[in-house]
Amino acid sequence: MKRSVLTRYRVMAYVTAVMLLILCACMVAKYGFDTGADLTFVVSQTHGVLFMIYLVFAFDLGSKAKWPFGKLLWVLVSGTIPLAAFFVERTIRAEVEPLVSDSPVAVKA
Repeated sequence: MKRSVLTRYRVMAYVTAVMLLILCACMVAKYGFDTGADLTFVVSQTHGVLFMIYLVFAFDLGSKAKWPFGKLLWVLVSGTIPLAAFFVERTIRAEVEPLVSDSPVAVKA
């Protein structure tokens, strides 16, 4: 597996997690203080698009690492739980990093 697969996943895990925290703050401002409705809309739409990209990259990593379905589902769902993606990303990185190689493996004829 290439390092770029893990790197794409890690970047999107952090971006998605940060956007989810920003979205939570916007929701508190919108419903708790009745302000920032327009900002909440923009942040929610942005988070939605970024979350879809995260799903694609996480699924790609999971299929290449040959994860069981339950583990893949947990990684995919972790992008919807505030702060979970930070912890799941760290665990996944530690697990997948030994499988990553920078150079392509030579195919024996």
